[in-house]
Formats: sequence, C-alpha cells, structure tokens
Amino acid sequence: MDSILVFLSNIAWWGWLLLVLIIVAIRDIFFQNSHTISHNFPIVGHLRYWLESIGPEMRQYFVANNREELPFNRIERGWIYASAKKENNYEGFGTDRDIYAHQHIFINNAMMPYELPKNHPNTFDHCFLPCAKVMGEFNKRKRPYRPASVINVSAMSFGSLSAKAVESLNIGVKIAGAYHNTGEGGLSPYHKNGGDVVFHFGTGYFGVRAKDGGFSMEKLVNLVETNPFIRAIEIKLSQGAKPGKGGVLPGAKITKQIAEIRGVEVGKDVLSPPNHKAFSNVPEMVDFIEKIAEATGLPVGIKAAIGKLEQWEELANIMLSTGKGPDFITVDGGEGGTGAAPPSFADHVSLPWVYGFSDLYRLFKNKGLSERIVFIGSGKLGFPAKAAMAFAMGADCINVAREAMMSIGCIQAQICHTNRCPAGIATQKKWTQNGINVPLKSERLAQYFKTFRKEFIEITHAAGYEHPCEFKMSDIEINVDDHNLSKELHRTYMYEKTIVPFKGMQHLKDCKYLGGKN
Repeated sequence: MDSILVFLSNIAWWGWLLLVLIIVAIRDIFFQNSHTISHNFPIVGHLRYWLESIGPEMRQYFVANNREELPFNRIERGWIYASAKKENNYEGFGTDRDIYAHQHIFINNAMMPYELPKNHPNTFDHCFLPCAKVMGEFNKRKRPYRPASVINVSAMSFGSLSAKAVESLNIGVKIAGAYHNTGEGGLSPYHKNGGDVVFHFGTGYFGVRAKDGGFSMEKLVNLVETNPFIRAIEIKLSQGAKPGKGGVLPGAKITKQIAEIRGVEVGKDVLSPPNHKAFSNVPEMVDFIEKIAEATGLPVGIKAAIGKLEQWEELANIMLSTGKGPDFITVDGGEGGTGAAPPSFADHVSLPWVYGFSDLYRLFKNKGLSERIVFIGSGKLGFPAKAAMAFAMGADCINVAREAMMSIGCIQAQICHTNRCPAGIATQKKWTQNGINVPLKSERLAQYFKTFRKEFIEITHAAGYEHPCEFKMSDIEINVDDHNLSKELHRTYMYEKTIVPFKGMQHLKDCKYLGGKN
C-alpha cells in the first residue's frame, strides 16, 4: 500500500492531466452514445459544446456590431444601462443607425417647441409624466386609478424571477412612482415594499386558486382587502411569448414558499391550461370582469397577444350594448420574451405589437369605444422614440419587462428558462441571487424610468405638445418600402387615433386618483 502511495505521489501534474484525458477519451468512445461529435472526436469534441454554450456571449462582445443583435442590440442595452446608472447616455458624431431601414421611426418636430409656462409641474419635476386617462372612471369603479407613470413594470412572476429581483423592481417603482405588475405567479412578500401593484392572474389562478384548481373570488377579495396597494386586477388571456399555450410548473421547482404564494402543493407538477375555467366565451368573460370589479371595487382589465379579431369584435359589441367590460386592455406583442416558449410559438404565433395593436385599436375606435379604455402597450417599447410611436397609435401607458430586467443587471444571456441566469435575476439559485444589491438595483430601475420619462417629455415638447397623449398619427412616420420610403402612421395602419381629453399637466397632478391616492 505504501509503495502505491509513493508511486502516486511521484506522478507529475502533467501525468495526472494525461490520465484524466485518457479516462475522458475512453468514456467518450466506449461508454456514451448520445453525442456523435464526442464519440468521433474524443476530448476535442467537448470544445464544440463548450463554445456553443458561450456563443451568445461571444457574439455579443466580439462578433456582432452595435446595431445587429436581437432581441436588444448593444446600443439599446447601453442606453438602458447608462440611463439606469445616471451616466452619459448620449452618442456623438451622429447616428450609426440605418435611417432608411424598414420600420425606422421618424418623429415630426414642430417649428416652435412647446414652452413650459411658469409654475408648470415639469419645471419642478422634469420627469413627472402620469397617464392621461383614469382606469375605471368610465365604468364608475369604487376605486379608480390613474397611473402616476406612463412607463411601468410588466407582468413577471416571482418564481420566474428571483426574490431579490422582484424586491428590487418593487422598491424601484415606489421610488419612481410607477406600478409593478405581479405576473401570474401570485402576490409574493417581495411585491410588498411600497410600490403600487397590479395583480395579474392567468389560467392557473395562482394566488387566488381554489382547491380544484379553479378561481376563488373569496381569496381575491381577501387579497385586495389585506393589501391596499393593489390598484387594479389584470386577467391574462394570452401573452406574446406563447399565446394559446399553457404551461407546466415542475414539482422540483415548487418550494414551500412558492407553494404558499401560488396556492399549490410542494413538489407536485402544476398545469396551467390554455383556457380559463372561470369562463369559456366572451359574454361569460365580461360577466366575470364585472363580478370581480363589483367585489373588489378595483379597475379590471385583460391582457392578450393579438391574432384573430372575431372574438374581439364580439367583446366590443357587448361593451357597446351593455356599457360593461374591461377598464383597460394590455396588448402584448409577439416579440414578447420573458415567458419561456417553443420557437414555433415565439417565432410565429400572434402578431408583432404594431400590427396587433393597430388592428385592435382600430376595431374599438370604429365602434366609439376607444375613449373609455386605457390601452397599455407591451413589447420592446421601453425607448422614448418607440413610446412616441405607441402613443401616437393610441397607447396610454407602456409596460416593460426585459428593459426593466436590464436596468437591474440583466446581460441578455438568453438562458432565462434554464435557471442558470448569471445575473441572479431569472433564477432561484441563492448564490447568484446574492450578487443583487437590492438598494442599488432598485435605484437603477427608478433612474431608468425617470430618464425615460425625462427624454420622452423632451421629445413631446420638441413635437409641440405638453403630454404624449396629444401625439397624432400624422406626427410619426415610419419607413415602409423602397417605393415610398416613409408613411405617416395613419396612412400605414389606416385609422386616426381618438383624441384623448387633456386639460394640462397640472390637472393630472391634481387628480385625486393619481398613483392610488384615493
């Protein structure tokens, strides 16, 4: 035995390395049959899989140019990072964007910009920019709500995001005066740090789930009564990443805390079906909305990605004949990305935001319903120029998800669905979560929102308006093809936006429903 130990101790380091490589080679050739490359090229073949695994990072830092990457290119990410850190987010020597590219946005500036009068709210707060409409005002809900910010955090669940990420977002929206959509994972302790909350649920009814897996009105009413910072309820019909598809929450991911929040069993797989149990058609959905609004007193809205319009027209007709229906509609684009989905869904099912929103808005406008609904846009709109286009098309607020994630440290590693997020945001691993400094990251989310609103206001003033709700379709042009390089929005999407009643920023500031004051 001693002689064996002596022999082993005399082996040089390179000998041990050679021995390990020999073992790996034997394993590759004789004991594994799942990877052809590793079998045919033992040892060396492993480099292929390693290089493939770091491909996104390699392209991000060394290969792709500044405007080339998707879903967010380096310039877009850089603007968010710099805005969140309150650093210089300007660019010099002119734009490097191809301004003749398809769908490039042009904002028509006025000859004389809007001039702030004395004692205007924006002279005291350069990023004060609330929603011009009040959720629930038309339907006379007991607790109407005017969002105090036109940019807010979109639906992302605790469970999909880490505890520290959710906490950072919630504290951040409190600082910025925005709201935080819970996503369909229920109301967690990390949503309770002072920010306004929009409670969102889908077909799994997590957080308001009955024992049979259906919806519990009793639980929802209790949730709203015990958490007065919940300002509105959002019912998810579908989302941009995977419209019309349910999902499975594996039992291995369901911790005791997640089980308590979502109202499910620890360690047991949970199915979220494509369809709701609480309603099966449009009239039943409208009745469901009205029951929730009556029981909670809150504005109630729906979220969906847009495809076929027949059932939306049915909804519009019911709203027209009954005076009932959703207080707000969140339109998600097919480019939505925080929900893990098969490529066949993510790439092809549902329309991109500009097409889906224009189809839906035009339908409601033609029936005279656009004034009574707060329209919320969601789908890569977290940049002032894109927001200007969205408001010109009829949006009243925008929700951001991936942009908010980037403001608190997301590096677009594109492995959100693997639980291996290196930034600690889209993972439940404690070690990587510990890298999130909550006070710092919450300030960065707030600063991103404030910078966004400041620049959005400046663009609005440059166009000659006081508030973005005043944007008209004719104020924005986009490149459409080689024959007629740019068209105004109303000529592109074939409708005129309904004028939003606006009495001035001071009127919004004095509103008793602003930011949930009531």
